[in-house]
Amino acid sequence: MKKYRNLVLILAAAMLIGMLALWSFSRSFRVNPADSVQLNHMIHTVRENWENLEALSQQEDCEGLIVFNSDEKCIYAQKDDTDDVRSVQDAIRSGYVCLPVAENGRLLGTAALPDPNTARFARLQARLLLTAGLALLLILLFAVLFGLFVYRRIILPFRNMKDFAGNIAMGRLDAPMMMPENNLFGAFSESFDIMREELLKSRQREADLKLREKELIAKLSHDMKTPVTGIKLLCELLTVKTEDDYTRNKVGQIGQKAEQLNLLVQDLLTSALHDLGEMQVQCADVSSEILHDLIAVHDTRGLAADVPVPECLLCVDQSRLSQVIANIISNSYKYANTPIEIAYRFADAYLEMDIRDHGCGVPDDELEMITTKYYRGKSTAAVVEGSGLGLYISRELMTKMNGQLTCSSDGSGLTVTLAIPLS
Repeated sequence: MKKYRNLVLILAAAMLIGMLALWSFSRSFRVNPADSVQLNHMIHTVRENWENLEALSQQEDCEGLIVFNSDEKCIYAQKDDTDDVRSVQDAIRSGYVCLPVAENGRLLGTAALPDPNTARFARLQARLLLTAGLALLLILLFAVLFGLFVYRRIILPFRNMKDFAGNIAMGRLDAPMMMPENNLFGAFSESFDIMREELLKSRQREADLKLREKELIAKLSHDMKTPVTGIKLLCELLTVKTEDDYTRNKVGQIGQKAEQLNLLVQDLLTSALHDLGEMQVQCADVSSEILHDLIAVHDTRGLAADVPVPECLLCVDQSRLSQVIANIISNSYKYANTPIEIAYRFADAYLEMDIRDHGCGVPDDELEMITTKYYRGKSTAAVVEGSGLGLYISRELMTKMNGQLTCSSDGSGLTVTLAIPLS
C-alpha cells in the first residue's frame, strides 16, 4: 500500500509541475505594442529614400521591410523569402505592421515591417509545444508504470487467487497460495491460505477416522469368524448326534444362517482389508478338479447341476476362489432360488466358468452397477436382505488373481462368468 501511495504522489507532483510550467509560459507572453518612435523613423526614412529604395538596406531599423507602391505592388523587399507577401492584405495576414507613406498629402505607398510580437509568439509556441510533448511523454511513462503496478499488485494477485480457488475446488489442498511480497491483499490472501490449511487438517482427520473405522471393521470381522465357525461345527455335531427329524431340521436351518453370517463376515473382512491395502492373494497351480469340490461345498441346497470339469491346471488362490464361488451361489439362493446351470469352456489363456440361474434377471441399466460397492438392485433391495458387497468382493478377488468377473442377463436369469487364468 505504501508503494501505491508513493506512486500516486509522484504522478500528482508531475501533473502539478506541468500545470505550473504552462502557467509560467502564459505569464511570460505579453503583447508589446510596436515602438511608435521607431515606426515614425522608419516611415521618414522610406519617404526620404523613395527614389532610391535600395539605400534602405543600409538601415539597421528597417530589417524585414517591404514597400508597396500606391497600387499595392511590391517594389522593395529587404529579404528574398517574401514571395508569399504580394499585397498589403498578404502582409497584414502575415503579421506585418503596415503604415502609409505620404508626402505633401499625396500617398506614395505602404511600408510593412514585421511585428516583433509575431516572432516572439512563434518562439513561445515552439517552446510550449516542446514542453507539452515532454509533459505528455512523462505522463505516458507514469501511465505505463502505473499499469505495471496495477498488473503486479492487483491483477496478478487476483489471478493467483483464481488458481488457488481452482486447486481448492479440485481438492488439491497441498498447494499453498503464492503471493508476491508486500502485496495489497496481504491479510486477505493470508486468510485464504489459513482456510486451506484448516481444510487440509480436517481432511487428514477425516482420513484418520476412516482408517480407524476400517481397522475396527477388520478386527471385529476377524474376531467374529471364530464364534461363527464354532456355531457351524456345533450344528454339524448336533446333526450327527440327534435322531429327531424336527430337531435336525432346525439345526440345519441354524447351520444355513450361520453359513450366511460367515459369508457376510468374510465379505466385510475382505472389503476392509482391500480398503486398507492389505488384501493378500497367493496364487498357485491347482487342478481344475477343485471347481467340482468347491461347488459341492457351497451348494448346500443341491441346486447346482453336476457337470464334468475340463482337465487343466489353474493359477489361482484356492481359498479366494472358494469365497468367490460361495458368494455367487449364495446370491443365487437369495435372489432366484432356482436350479443353477454350470458350464465350462476355454477362451485364450482362461477357463471360463458360467454360473447361471433362472430368476427374474437384472435390467440392462443395472448390469454394470451390481458389481460396484454397496449397490443392490432396485427391485430386490427392499425385499431381500444383503450388504451389496458379494459381487464387488468377488470381482476384486478375480482381478487380483489376474482373472475377470462379468455379468450378463437375457431377462430369464443372471449369468456370472468367471475367467479363471490357466497356468
